[in-house]
Amino acid sequence: MTALSAATAVCACAPGAPLLRLQGVSARLGAVQALRDIHLELRRGERLALVGANGAGKTTLLRLLQGLLPHAGQRCFGLAGAPRPPVAAMVFQRPFMLSLSARFNVMLGLWLARVPRAQRAARCDEALVRVGLQRLASRPAHQLSGGEQQRLALARAWALRPDLLLLDEPTASLDPGAKREVEALIEEIAAEGVTLVMSTHNLGQAKRLATRVAYLEGGRLVVDLPVDRFFNDALPAEAAQFLKGELPWH
Repeated sequence: MTALSAATAVCACAPGAPLLRLQGVSARLGAVQALRDIHLELRRGERLALVGANGAGKTTLLRLLQGLLPHAGQRCFGLAGAPRPPVAAMVFQRPFMLSLSARFNVMLGLWLARVPRAQRAARCDEALVRVGLQRLASRPAHQLSGGEQQRLALARAWALRPDLLLLDEPTASLDPGAKREVEALIEEIAAEGVTLVMSTHNLGQAKRLATRVAYLEGGRLVVDLPVDRFFNDALPAEAAQFLKGELPWH
């Protein structure tokens, strides 16, 4: 398969297979080899935390999972025989907000996703209630606090009813109270059966929210283990050194 045909290959996995599968996926950002030969499977309801140093490839992998990057290798998303195509939604570390109302920002996301017009208002209102922002629906989004903007970004993503939710450092730069609120929302959304992939520098957060942890270094997926094994088993030297630096007691 050529790089071009591989980059555009999106297929439906067979029943009982993972919701999403990457097979030998690599990606470049200009002259930089950002991801190298990634093999990854995600099943419904799994919660995967991506950890690693800055520049390891976490955000690039999230963007690739979302389908935003050309790549070599195969990306299979969806289950054969499912009643509808799967939906992926991504919340960026610094979500883009229009200088209009919180409600309009959610409605715009629904319009861009081609949600039928008759469904948009109800789904928007439901999403704002879901994240506790219904009383701020008419407030300009740029006037919201950092924590409120992150909750609005979650509302915009949740309104799409995603099968796969991708979060890039969802609590970075938030104060402790706002961080707890956003983490609680992520927990609740994941409990509904949404498959979750989240990048984080907070290993305590990975322990709290994830069922699996994957360590990336230099665009390579070095370790992918259940959360308990990641923090307790012997790991390859580079991952062990990362943990030692992040967790002084490890």
